[in-house]
Amino acid sequence: MAKRVTAAVEPDRLEGFPHPRETAALIGQDAALARAARAIRGGRPPQAWLICGPPGIGKATMAYRIARYLLAYGATDRGAADLSVPAQDPAAMQVAAGSHPGLLSLKRGENKQGKLMTVLSVDEIRKLAGFFGMTSGAGGWRVAIVDTADEMNDNAANALLKLLEEPPARAMLLLLSNMPGRLLPTIRSRCQRLELRPLDEPALAAALEKLLPDSDVRARAQLARLSGGSIGAALALAGGEGAELAAEADRLIEHAASPDVVALLALGDRLWRMKDGVDRLGGFLLESLSARIRAKAQSGAPNLQRWTALLTRLEDNFARSQGLHLEPRQTLLTAARDLARTAGRAGGL
Repeated sequence: MAKRVTAAVEPDRLEGFPHPRETAALIGQDAALARAARAIRGGRPPQAWLICGPPGIGKATMAYRIARYLLAYGATDRGAADLSVPAQDPAAMQVAAGSHPGLLSLKRGENKQGKLMTVLSVDEIRKLAGFFGMTSGAGGWRVAIVDTADEMNDNAANALLKLLEEPPARAMLLLLSNMPGRLLPTIRSRCQRLELRPLDEPALAAALEKLLPDSDVRARAQLARLSGGSIGAALALAGGEGAELAAEADRLIEHAASPDVVALLALGDRLWRMKDGVDRLGGFLLESLSARIRAKAQSGAPNLQRWTALLTRLEDNFARSQGLHLEPRQTLLTAARDLARTAGRAGGL
């Protein structure tokens, strides 16, 4: 029996929760699931799907659901209309164990120092050619998941494009993307797009009631508000120091006009001692800022251009901090200064 994949090499696994390949429930994505089901059960699925949406809303869960169905039933209507496969089905059991020979999952690997690489390399993408070149057993399908395609470097993207230009038979490529605009237009044009949407707060709160049965209603409501419609973000917030970091991100925005430098320096020291502290705070800050801008835009508020421009600058700022391993205090002070400048010119959010 193939060895089960361990959590040590699975950055997409949330501690304490099943991996997407082990997850049967797909919450709040009925429209996208129905579209995928029509194509697959109708016998005319595309060669590749580009599964898009913010982090943590179920893209990988959707991909593994599609994979299980194709590996169990092929592009037929022999299975359930919602693409579910019984947990005891041999294909489902092999997918959950990470041992199905017809499934390949590609993601960032580790470097020689055991650190997670910053890009999805061409060596990983080249595995697709050999995988799709294998003979599928008993007329079955081969399915490959790229998680996430945004992380490919230029050489990897070109290698993937070559494969898309000459697609093999009975094969499905599932590209997961948080920001599809970063992909080559030629890659996007060769895939059918499957858009997943953030959940609204009531739907997310209801899902959290099942996933976090020991938490109280007030805590779940706060998680739903802070997570931007993302189940993954809500579960990350629920564990460790996530909720505290999200609250710090909210405070940065709420006090943008008059930042507390002493408090920021203290927060920077705390982030230095945390694993991925700056990256996590940056994610919460960007999500909170995006949600506030959307809410203002929906209410018809004018003069949001400066805030949307700030959003792009902050994203670049935190990405640069992560890539160059910059000192957290300086990253925070730069972000606070930019927030204060924008608040002074455009008013608060």
